[in-house]
Amino acid sequence: MRIFTCLFLAGMICLATSCRVQKRTFSNYLENVADTTLPIQQNIPDPLIQKNDILSIRVYSMSINPATDIPYNLPEQAVAGGSGTTTAGFLVDQNGNIEYPRIGTIHAEGLTKEQLSDTIKDKLKEQLTQPSVIVRFVNHRITILGEVKSPGTYTLTTDNLTILEGLGLAGDITDFGKRSNVKILRENNNQREIGTVNLSSKEMFTSPFYHLQQNDVVFVEQEKRKIQQQERQNLAQQIGLATSIITTIALILNFIK
Repeated sequence: MRIFTCLFLAGMICLATSCRVQKRTFSNYLENVADTTLPIQQNIPDPLIQKNDILSIRVYSMSINPATDIPYNLPEQAVAGGSGTTTAGFLVDQNGNIEYPRIGTIHAEGLTKEQLSDTIKDKLKEQLTQPSVIVRFVNHRITILGEVKSPGTYTLTTDNLTILEGLGLAGDITDFGKRSNVKILRENNNQREIGTVNLSSKEMFTSPFYHLQQNDVVFVEQEKRKIQQQERQNLAQQIGLATSIITTIALILNFIK
């Protein structure tokens, strides 16, 4: 019985040692930013149209007959559940073009919404009276991965989203996410860029990656202490299993005696 007691106590001591609570020391958002009312210069980039984007384009004119505009617009489609209607979109093909009614092929890749709007207006001036064109993204989306509570791809209703707002959509960074080194993967004109943002620093506001763009991928790295915690948990499980086996053997030996 004495052997069993010693083995059991030794196992419990090892288990308790491996599972001791570690003090959390992680940085918070804007930790190194002083309170201020001074304006921060921000250059908010206009998102550029890319291949596989879906664009909503609506044409209006000052024509006396409203039906004049109809051939230049895609028909509206009913939304599932009867919650309203939405306009079908124009897909930007692999050549960066869209096919527009009564106009034909228009190159859209690399243009901003305003630039595409101006291009279409110029082509419609001979066909409509004072045409106006509104261009919107239908599938504007970002992907957020890594140490966030709800990783995934998010479709946006706005073209102007900051990295803080994007992380908010993903449920915020977990306690084990590295806030000082958030990576953003971006593609512009078939060129890939990787930038980093420190969410604890005021330099975040002037970073070209502070405002997210279409198809950006945000990745939040793990802190090393999460890996260490996982290793401790694995060790605790192994010690617990070993303790159970030793205890069982000790009980059997004690019973045989």
